[in-house]
Order: sequence, then structure tokens, then C-alpha cells
Amino acid sequence: RFHPEEESNDPDFAQTLAQLADIYVNDAFGTAHRSHASTVGIASHLPAVAGFLMEKEIDIMGKALDEPVRPFAAIIGGAKISDKIGVLENVLGKVDSLLIAGGLGSTFLKALKHDVGRSSVEENKLDLAQWLMEKAAEKGVHLLLPTDVVVAERFDANARTRTVSVTEVPSGWYVMDIGPRTVEHFEAKLRKSKTIIWNGPVGVFEFDKFRKGTSVIANLLAGLDATTIVGGGSTAEAVEEMGLVDRMTHVSTGGGASLKFLEGKTLPGVAVLLDKES
Repeated sequence: RFHPEEESNDPDFAQTLAQLADIYVNDAFGTAHRSHASTVGIASHLPAVAGFLMEKEIDIMGKALDEPVRPFAAIIGGAKISDKIGVLENVLGKVDSLLIAGGLGSTFLKALKHDVGRSSVEENKLDLAQWLMEKAAEKGVHLLLPTDVVVAERFDANARTRTVSVTEVPSGWYVMDIGPRTVEHFEAKLRKSKTIIWNGPVGVFEFDKFRKGTSVIANLLAGLDATTIVGGGSTAEAVEEMGLVDRMTHVSTGGGASLKFLEGKTLPGVAVLLDKES
């Protein structure tokens, strides 16, 4: 991946790679968002087709976005709204319910004039958060934000914690996880859903104290009679750590690739495949 000619999609390098084979099968969905010599350039020299895993990723996620069994819900978490702008804008026109939490949830709460203490907030995205909430209302999408949160005095695994309403976050504290009332609200909505896409933990999952929200959501999805799709990256890592991969409909193998796919973007590594339409 870090070979200069690989990352620059150098034509000569791609031709050299092509000399090693007669047919090119791309089964690495996790690299499909990269326009590299081994994912895109090589397809100029060899017949290029999708492998079984690539086919499964595109088929399952594509059908969920374009032909979902309804009600259709999306859970969007993670650290920053700037990382999920494309996903939020794309799913907003497709879902019935949008559940927002994690670090990016703090930006939405701040946009509603709530004090979120020292939590990371993208000040330059407050207007965007407000716009997204207004668009959800216009489209009839039920947008759920945390109503209570677990806060910590320090951003530390062993920090002193409290559970408070989103209207009562102490000045100088950090929002670290969703609270029990929020879990109940999220659960009620998800139990009624028949298609669920989840991208981004709803709390600071890497700290044991603040993984309860993510753990409850994961275990709930694992037991539902619904199509449950988990985006790659940290969400997939959390689900794998809990031993729940086999109980989800699909856990994507690509972090950046699944994000781009959920944004509705064409993946360069897919666009060059001869069987991309099938």
C-alpha cells in the first residue's frame, strides 16, 4: 500500500503487476475506496471481476440502502460530524429513523444550545448539525439524540463519572457515553425496525467504563429479527470483541470503504470491475 507507484496508480507499475496473472479478482472490499495501481490501474491490463466477499459487501449494503425492508433505521456514532457528513446527508433521504450519538452527538446537542462541557465539539459544524435536524423534520425522519449521558470529570478510563440529563452536563466535564434513558429510547425504536445500519460507536468504547451503550446496542441488534448491518472500522472491532459478528446479518470488512459506500459514492475499485452491475 505504501509503495509510491502503488499509491499514485502508476501505469507502468500496474502493467508490471498485471504480468503476474491472466485474470484479476478483487476480493478486498476494504481497499476498494483507494484508486491505487493494485485496485484500479491493473484493471486496464486484465479482465477484472469481483470476488465473493466483494460481491457480498456490495449486494447486502446496496440492497439495504436502495430496497430496505421498512421501518429502516440508521445509527450514526463516532467522534466527529465532519467524518460522517456524507453518510448523514445520504441516509437522511432513505431512512425512517436516524439515531445519533457518540462524539458527533455532542455537536448536535451544542447546536441545540446545550452545554456539553469540555466534550469535543466542531464549532464550525454547528450550522450543519442544525440544518440536518431541520432536513430530517422536513422529510419526516424521526431523529433521536441522547436525552441523558454518562459524563466524566476527565477524559480518562478511571475518571469519576456521573449520569446526567443533557441539560445538566457539568461545566468542564466530558460526555463519554449515552445514558440509560437514551438506551431505552434507542431500544424502543430499534425493536420496531426491520433494517438497521450502524456506523460508529455511541460512546468511548475503548474505555471499559464507557462501553455500556455500545455493548447494549450491539447485543440488541444481535437478537433482532431484522437485517442488521455494521459498518467497518471501530464499530466492527467492537462487535468482534463482543463475539457478536456471527449474529449480525453483515459486518463490513472495510472501514473507509464502507463509509464511502454509505455516502453513496462510487468506489474506484468497484467501478473498474466488469461485473460491477451484477
